[in-house]
Amino acid sequence: MGLNIVEKIILNHLAVQTNGDHTIQLQPGQEIPLTIDQTLTQDATGTMAYLQFEAMGLERVKTKLSVSYVDHNTLQTSFENADDHLFLQTIAAKYGIYFSRPGNGICHQVHLERFGVPGMTLLGSDSHTPTAGGLGMLAIGAGGLDVAVAMAGGAFHLTMPQVVKVTLTGRLQPWVSAKDVILELLRRLSVKGGVGKIFEYAGEGVSSLTVPERATITNMGAELGATTSIFPSDEQTRLFLAAQNREDVWRPLTADPDATYAEEIWIDLSTLEPMVACPHSPDAVKKVTDLGELPLQQVAIGSCTNSSYTDLMKVAAILKGKTVHPSTNLIISPGSRQVVLMLAKNGALESLIAAGARLLENTCGPCIGMGQAPCSRGNSLRTFNRNFEGRSGTKDAGVYLASPEVAAASALTGKLTDPRTLDVYPEVNLPQKFIIDDSMIIPPVEDTAGITIRRGPNIKPLPTRESLPDLVEGVVLLKVGDNITTDHIMPAGAKILPLRSNIPAISEYVFSGIDPAFAARAKTAGGGLIIGGENYGQGSSREHAALAPMYLGVKAVIARSFARIHRSNLINFGILPLVFTVPQDYLGLNQDDQLRMVDIHQGLERGELVVENITQNYSFTARIQLTAREKEILRAGGLLNYTKQKSC
Repeated sequence: MGLNIVEKIILNHLAVQTNGDHTIQLQPGQEIPLTIDQTLTQDATGTMAYLQFEAMGLERVKTKLSVSYVDHNTLQTSFENADDHLFLQTIAAKYGIYFSRPGNGICHQVHLERFGVPGMTLLGSDSHTPTAGGLGMLAIGAGGLDVAVAMAGGAFHLTMPQVVKVTLTGRLQPWVSAKDVILELLRRLSVKGGVGKIFEYAGEGVSSLTVPERATITNMGAELGATTSIFPSDEQTRLFLAAQNREDVWRPLTADPDATYAEEIWIDLSTLEPMVACPHSPDAVKKVTDLGELPLQQVAIGSCTNSSYTDLMKVAAILKGKTVHPSTNLIISPGSRQVVLMLAKNGALESLIAAGARLLENTCGPCIGMGQAPCSRGNSLRTFNRNFEGRSGTKDAGVYLASPEVAAASALTGKLTDPRTLDVYPEVNLPQKFIIDDSMIIPPVEDTAGITIRRGPNIKPLPTRESLPDLVEGVVLLKVGDNITTDHIMPAGAKILPLRSNIPAISEYVFSGIDPAFAARAKTAGGGLIIGGENYGQGSSREHAALAPMYLGVKAVIARSFARIHRSNLINFGILPLVFTVPQDYLGLNQDDQLRMVDIHQGLERGELVVENITQNYSFTARIQLTAREKEILRAGGLLNYTKQKSC
């Protein structure tokens, strides 16, 4: 029986071949220990990841390549972000890590351009790490602590997902883009449709998509809840790497003709139309033509999803000789310094500026609420990947997601516009050669003896948790509904992101958008439990959504289901991730109910705990299905404790 691409890469990266007496089989649900070739961090998650790596006591990272990017916290209204950047730069120098300086670009765009290698594994402390799947990498987002362990040479333990084949046929029509492909999948499957799955793209339609187009699709596969997404490494891949002067790392990688999959999805590219995701979820997808004349106060083009050279070249061609509508602000954040240099050289940058676009840094910027918040009750059309309520910085704004073509057309009219109503479609091809200037990337050095790590006053020590007790009790601090995101749990934005290396300070904002009094109540109660609905913890990989609640004394989360990365982060920080055995038991619980669980360690072995509701005088059961390794991590009080114990 043949192998698919995912199986080929995993089999080539098994950290061990056996689990006890059993040979590891790539069966869905089995824990797979993966060797990680490359890691990436960004500054919002990196400070904590490197503090965790530092605590392991190693002299140098053990991966083939690790890169520290600064692309999130670049708005420097006080000392915190600048101090963190110095910390990241000096710690990268100390431990053998490449450092991409502020202004060099968004981690996923730069990694695609300068570091990604087909067939390799990449673990990143950012949920959109699967962007590199557009190059044929097995690229997975994870919490910073998982990345720290990988940098230390440890395996990344992945619960083997189902591999879903997405067969693409036909060819995209003019004015329809790769963004519409992933929006169509979100329309069909929802933000929960990819949980426990990897999407592997195949079919004759694949060859018509360039690497930047493929990267748009794999990037936003994270919104499906997927573990990752991947394309073959083929002639398109070779052409992209050759243009980046990196053809030497190219290798062909395709599925065997008789490869098997858990399921198959078919998409005829020629039938797709321009799409838009409506507030407040990436899966609230409709055709642009179905929404009518929606007025737009803001249009934002960029993010790790749609900020490539080809994306912005199309935007420049649409805007050339025209002017942005007077009722609309157009904001553009290019994906990398390379993109800006290319646009400046060929004159496209002039077209953008002349049309009235506001050019921002080559960073994540507005996508994570770092500036450019929309006006109150305004509509903002963005080429980004997430439109969760309040993520933009304006809670009552309506944020819509669409392609660069739709965004550029709409910026000219001041309302949501089908780009097919414009003139001749601008054909944009990849250049034969990109401008290569890596002067903003600082490579590792061999002699690190004289390097001193710079630590600003905002960088606080790592909080720790004791080993797991056999009795857990506390009040229900908060009960929330379905699809609670990590933005809900631990908000981002210009006010909060600078506190990422200061857990006592950032913990004051846990659940602040839902319940501003949450942190104070948690501290008064001495901690407690959270009750959640379906898909609890969807969204970004930010481990602070587990770490800060742990600091506040949260001992367990009982939910109907969990998003993959957040579940792992809860375990990594010693918080019990419990699932209602009977989903309806969720309904009977109230905030402030006093809960108690006894015989925890026996319950971990059974895979089920009895939860006593002391307030209402009844009991129910909750499942906790763990691998042997996850049980050990919880018993130790978290992954850092577990790793230290293993190394002793």
